[in-house]
Amino acid sequence: MISVKNLFKSFGDYTAVQDLSFEISPGDVVGFLGPNGAGKSTTMKMLTGFLPPSQGDIRIFEQTFEKSAIEIKKKIGYLPEGAPAYGDMTPLQFLTFIAQVRGFKGKEKDSKIEAVVSQVELQEVLDKPIDNLSKGFKRRVGLAQALLHDPQILILDEPTDGLDPNQKHQVRELIKNLAKDKIVIISTHILEEVAAVCNRVMIIAKGKLLFNDTPDALNKLSKFYGAVTLHFSYPADASELGELEGVAEMEEDFKTGRVTLFPKPGAEILHLVTAHAQRCKLPVDSLFVEQGRLDEVFRQITQEVEV
Repeated sequence: MISVKNLFKSFGDYTAVQDLSFEISPGDVVGFLGPNGAGKSTTMKMLTGFLPPSQGDIRIFEQTFEKSAIEIKKKIGYLPEGAPAYGDMTPLQFLTFIAQVRGFKGKEKDSKIEAVVSQVELQEVLDKPIDNLSKGFKRRVGLAQALLHDPQILILDEPTDGLDPNQKHQVRELIKNLAKDKIVIISTHILEEVAAVCNRVMIIAKGKLLFNDTPDALNKLSKFYGAVTLHFSYPADASELGELEGVAEMEEDFKTGRVTLFPKPGAEILHLVTAHAQRCKLPVDSLFVEQGRLDEVFRQITQEVEV
């Protein structure tokens, strides 16, 4: 497991990370969220041993970087922000170099490279210079080097940055499969990524940990959680919907034709709304229960941090 206690990191007078404490266990896929400058990348660099903390304790499977840095780094696969690589190398040359650095030789080296190339689908660009690849393929090369040695911990900084929707889906499925027996930490600003692959969310802003729970618990903080939204195919009088039993508030968006009804605490209003729409023959072409809006919760949490 990963155990972090009272972690601080300062650069001169600027404190990038302030008093972070958390634990992560195998099987956890953690979405590490925060606005730009929140301290996400700095924290990841400390978790990989790239940066030493100014204060605090990091333990990886009960080992510390002070005593066991090489052993810990053997257990970690890291995809840094920007996926840096040697641009004049081809992906095959780069992965061969990484495999050699990791200590693999002969048939074992070849099988490791073959497996990771298949995992992230690099076959068509294996012999092209990395500098000539698209941003998406460069990202996949970076992901391949992080997976090459089958690490117990995967730390991925913006893993789907630059990928098209099909590639994003593929990488997310790969991450979910890998997470069965690994710790996976994903730094991202893409909220849909959290809902797609993570079973835990940590939000930081100004270096402080503000939330540490499941995506469902985060959704439940949204004022839209459990609300009922209807879409009208043409303008209609929806005023009576706001007067139904259990409805606390109603919002109408006249531009989109959407009406959202917010329930009173503990109230279930879906059946009442549906029955009223049918009885009054309202022109409803879609109706659904809101699962919460992560972007709204994210803004609410991060904007509350004291400057």
